[in-house]
Amino acid sequence: MDYKQTLNLPKTGFPMQGKLPEREPATLTRWQEHDLYGALQKARAASPAFILHDGPPYANGKIHIGHAVNKVLKDIVNKSKLSEGFRVPYVPGWDCHGLPIEIQVEKELGRPDEKVSAQAFRNACRAYAEGQIVGQRQDFERLGIIGDWGNPYLTMHFQAEANILRELGRLTVSGQVVRGAKPVHWCVDCGSALAEAEVEYQDRSDPSIDVAFVVADAPDLSQRLGLAEPIEASVVIWTTTPWTLPANQAVALHPEYTYVLLRSGNRHLILAADLAGSALARYGHPEAEVLAEFAGVTLEGLRLKHPFLDYEVPVILGRHVTLEAGTGCVHTAPAHGADDYEASRRYHLPVDSPVLGNGRFQDELPLGLGGITVQEANERIPELLRGRNALLHFEKIRHSYPHCWRHKTPLLFRATPQWFISMSANDLREKAIGAIDATRWIPDWGKDRITGMVNQRPDWCISRQRAWGVPVAIFSCTRCGEPLRDADTFERIARAVETGGVDAWFNHPDSDFLPADARCSGCGHDHFHKVTDILDVWFDSGCTHAFVLEQRPELHSPADLYLEGSDQHRGWFQSSLLESVASRGRAPYRAVLTHGFTVDGEGRKMSKSVGNVIAPQTIIDRYGADILRLWVASEDYRSEIPISDTILQQLGDSYRRIRNTARYMLGNTHDFNPATDALPTADLLEMDRWMLARTALLQEEIRAAYSEYQFLRVQQRLHHFCSVELGGLYLDVLKDRLYTTPAASRARRSAQTVLWQILEAMVVWMAPILSFTAEEIWDGMGNRPFSSVFFAQYPEIPLPADSEVLMGRWERLGQLRDAVNAALEPLRQEKKIGSGLDAEVALYANSEWHEFLAPLGEELRFFLLSSACALRPYEERQEGCDDALPGIAIQVRPSDGQKCARCWHRRPDIGLHAEHPDICDRCVENLALPGETREFC
Repeated sequence: MDYKQTLNLPKTGFPMQGKLPEREPATLTRWQEHDLYGALQKARAASPAFILHDGPPYANGKIHIGHAVNKVLKDIVNKSKLSEGFRVPYVPGWDCHGLPIEIQVEKELGRPDEKVSAQAFRNACRAYAEGQIVGQRQDFERLGIIGDWGNPYLTMHFQAEANILRELGRLTVSGQVVRGAKPVHWCVDCGSALAEAEVEYQDRSDPSIDVAFVVADAPDLSQRLGLAEPIEASVVIWTTTPWTLPANQAVALHPEYTYVLLRSGNRHLILAADLAGSALARYGHPEAEVLAEFAGVTLEGLRLKHPFLDYEVPVILGRHVTLEAGTGCVHTAPAHGADDYEASRRYHLPVDSPVLGNGRFQDELPLGLGGITVQEANERIPELLRGRNALLHFEKIRHSYPHCWRHKTPLLFRATPQWFISMSANDLREKAIGAIDATRWIPDWGKDRITGMVNQRPDWCISRQRAWGVPVAIFSCTRCGEPLRDADTFERIARAVETGGVDAWFNHPDSDFLPADARCSGCGHDHFHKVTDILDVWFDSGCTHAFVLEQRPELHSPADLYLEGSDQHRGWFQSSLLESVASRGRAPYRAVLTHGFTVDGEGRKMSKSVGNVIAPQTIIDRYGADILRLWVASEDYRSEIPISDTILQQLGDSYRRIRNTARYMLGNTHDFNPATDALPTADLLEMDRWMLARTALLQEEIRAAYSEYQFLRVQQRLHHFCSVELGGLYLDVLKDRLYTTPAASRARRSAQTVLWQILEAMVVWMAPILSFTAEEIWDGMGNRPFSSVFFAQYPEIPLPADSEVLMGRWERLGQLRDAVNAALEPLRQEKKIGSGLDAEVALYANSEWHEFLAPLGEELRFFLLSSACALRPYEERQEGCDDALPGIAIQVRPSDGQKCARCWHRRPDIGLHAEHPDICDRCVENLALPGETREFC
């Protein structure tokens, strides 16, 4: 007789091999064809909403691995909230204006108003962005991201552009938008000012020079310092930007620091006392005589001669002066430094820059400086100083210097007429700090980071001298430069943009917007100039709370969560915060979560030049999207996130463990109908009740981990559950009962009841991370109440009444099983046995152990996966027993019993039945109902 036919072998169409790159696209197509996102919104229409607001990626180029990390993390959050029963509307967006798109279009059409009109150029930029969005959207959807892909938000939508201008209008009317010739980061290659978020710092080599500014009025100096007679002296400054010296308007001293007048060789020098020693060492004159000692305030107003131009500058006071390096006397060029600018305002110094937007000096500058670049000036000016005996020291140093994040070229700090959001108007800085305090930051160090940035940041420069963007739709007074602060005017402009896009601002005559009786609130003048600058793209995206969260009825504001890379503390988190606080008095988010950047397996930054870039498309084509998603969840995303082929291959092993655990459970529940076959919890076998309790407790752990955004912990617990608690114990023990007892017996139905409940829970646990695989498992379960796993919530897992007792009892039994397996291992190594079923176990137990184990009786061997297990008094233990556990000794030996042709146990009772001479007595009993009796395992 073929006894294999009498076994309940697993049956499932769920394949062992995932073949994810082949299978996932079909699942994705099904989601799209059935409008999974829309169906989820309808199903949860009455549920409370969780809103994760999508920070818009830039609509240029293919998505990179950082994009994939960001979108997958967001998707894990959203799907975990679906499991909790929330309605989760997710509206993806794109940032569509700005320089990178302009650069691409310029390659084809040239600059606007040269070979092509500005309007045609803007139209081409819009078309280019639309094309880029199509490709990026396909890549994001391929990752398994569920969202409103058919109706995303774009900053270039006419409605969005109009609402951005409404926000500009609110801030202008309230007096928070101001005009000024303040120093800003200027990129020569961009031809525009840059925002703080567009600046990155790199090390570079620059001249470091000490320069003597000769005192113009020696008698005045002598009188201030109480000298017996006038002497020629110099105040010494130190700078690493020689090119800014033609713009010098003052030398700043700290009012309270101690300064000294020194005789060094044939010179008289004025420096900070604490820095004099290091400075003199640089000059090669370490020995010097102190002629006077005084506070910086003593020299306020003293006139100095510019070292190579024909004018004088004053000594001013400033608390920005430090003693960290240099001389304690600071070269002050108000047009080229934020501290210089602020200090000079108190003295009403001119803010003049001889440097043009192309990075060259004005032609009329003397001494061969006219028309040269600032880089050339850095070489020329030290020579001018040396020729005038004003250069005390020259060397090249490497230091951190601001660079353009797009062109990677050094920036100029240069005063140009720009539009700013004032950090002081309406106490914006203080209110922003208060809003930061009211927000949850994950990790919590994010709070200190953004607080420090907001505390230190200058006014926000929101104007750009480019073509593709939302216009700075302001009418400025031709007399005093003040903006027209009229709400009705801004509303007329916004309505025109709603129907005609940003071209409306440039194409409509001023009279379409300006009221006939318009007057400047500053000076009463009635003539205005239409500003042609465009807005900083960070202002665009900083307004998304207004034109997305507040305008779309399915969303709410503030958002529950913003989630982006850690660079966004100085980018989108901050621009959104400042715009929302300035316009609404609160943050646009309740919580902010940040993730780190991807690095290669050796911890190096991804770089095309290094050749270590891994594209998400390559990973998906080779491994599948679920492996990429598993990688995101398997790393501590709050710091740097390493990736390599080795890491992905290791994750493939982890994935297979999870997949095959699910396959085992699917195969062994193929004939199980939970509606008719499930047993009440109280009727389950003891081991099944224990595993049910373990599953219930694990579900609470996993829910808590998802709630705290600890996805690594979810992945670790899921993998451990599949590989150790299920694969290493429960499923191993269960196999005999599932296969050999009658199909409808209590013993088998008990096991199936728990397997089904585990499967129902596990598929929900894994769905946020392994979305495609979870859907495949869901389909394999059959007769599901929903068409997709994403409609399912965490199932209610009944907790057995005796769960606490069960947990302690079966943990102890697990320790015994580990000890028995360890004792069997030498027999396996010596090839005396193959599996545990080829062995017999004797347990020599003291009274406490004996009382604990005796109730299991014959079932103890099933738990230990051996063909026999004898329980004997501890006193009878023999030499060579394993004493791994106190109070019990373990003896193992190969079984000499005959192998049952059906269950493979080696038993002495084979052949007792003439009709079934090759199988054991237990198997004969199990050929028909009710089958053997089991109570424990």
